[in-house]
Amino acid sequence: MRRRRRFGPIVAGLAIVLLSAPALAEVIFLSTQLRPIEEAEAMRQEILKGFQGEVDFIPEMEGPFTSRIIAEAEAGEGSVGLIGGQHGDMSPLLQEGALDPVDDVMQAIEDRGFVESFVELGKLGGDEQYYVPWMQATYIMAANKQALEHLPDGADVNSLTYQQLIQWAANIEQATGKRLLGFPAGPQGLMHRFFQGYLYPSYTGGVVRPYKSAAAVQMWQDFKELWAHVNPRSTGFAFMQEPLLAGEVWIAWDHTARLLEALRQRPDDFVAFPVPAGPEGRGYMPVVAGLAIPRTSPDRAAAVELIEYLTEPEVQVTTLQQVGFYPVVEAELPQDLDEGIRLAGAAIQAQASAPDAVPSLLPVGLGDAARELNKVFLDSFQRIVIRGQEVQAALDTEAGNLARIVEGAGAACWPPDAPSDGPCPVE
Repeated sequence: MRRRRRFGPIVAGLAIVLLSAPALAEVIFLSTQLRPIEEAEAMRQEILKGFQGEVDFIPEMEGPFTSRIIAEAEAGEGSVGLIGGQHGDMSPLLQEGALDPVDDVMQAIEDRGFVESFVELGKLGGDEQYYVPWMQATYIMAANKQALEHLPDGADVNSLTYQQLIQWAANIEQATGKRLLGFPAGPQGLMHRFFQGYLYPSYTGGVVRPYKSAAAVQMWQDFKELWAHVNPRSTGFAFMQEPLLAGEVWIAWDHTARLLEALRQRPDDFVAFPVPAGPEGRGYMPVVAGLAIPRTSPDRAAAVELIEYLTEPEVQVTTLQQVGFYPVVEAELPQDLDEGIRLAGAAIQAQASAPDAVPSLLPVGLGDAARELNKVFLDSFQRIVIRGQEVQAALDTEAGNLARIVEGAGAACWPPDAPSDGPCPVE
């Protein structure tokens, strides 16, 4: 939806000559974020409502997104003015010379109190700034308060271990006769992120390097034990807020945006809390989205104004309220903020500040191959947990696929794996 510049009233009786700057050109804003219909409409109708210019917001899948920006860079001219994407969406574009540095933009708005680690990520491993942090989210746990009475003795819901989660789910099943732990393991779910950002870092301290290690074998054996208490309908779940609200599950893991409706509708019935910890710590995946300007942007000034607008504290709060992505700048939350949003925010803060936290970035440098990498983790889950194959044999088979994908993309290791000079090795 287009947003048009609005002008103030002209005082009656006065002859005024308006000497204003030329109107901003329409900005085509291509984004891998906010693709669901409801989120895209919230972006167009609410978040962009106050922007004094015209915006054509186009959500796009990662593959076509990358291809379009690279094609425009190769052609030497383009129509896309601004892009929004996750950290991993930006690296391939930088490698192809498709991004314009935005140090000037970052310097102009640095007093907004950006999260410093996110600013550093926006340099994509170099000295120049290539994206401005836009919004953040992560994945947390939520539970119906009825589940709390079944916690293992001595367990604190805010500092659980995976062993305690197994016992908690078992206790609930024994008391109710139902398997009330749930995961978004359906075709549209985000289960691959659980393995990449949570389970593997918590048990092995890495993702790619220790993929088939002894620690990974133990991890999968423990997860098989946990899965015995998971609602069998989990292989069809996409957004965990729905089974939580329906009472199909009492405990769930998912992206904050996919839990938020349950917390907002019934904040008195649910709690939100950090993910469990494993032998190597409390693995979690901060999801950082950024704003970048293509080298072929037809109107850089208009793109800069849109970046400045989207990172204003008030707009950051609106973004939180509308789509559940949290601010990346210092922003005072309103007193009447939805209680469900507060619940999720407290869990996010507790998870990120945990002394044993192990942050894990989304896969970096894979481009179109990111989908293949996701499939390796989902196929491992299918082989080991669903079909019951021997763990080490299944990992050895899928390790070959993982190595082929990473080497083919030339992707160096990303945190929490140790850095590599060339493609990240599967050790």
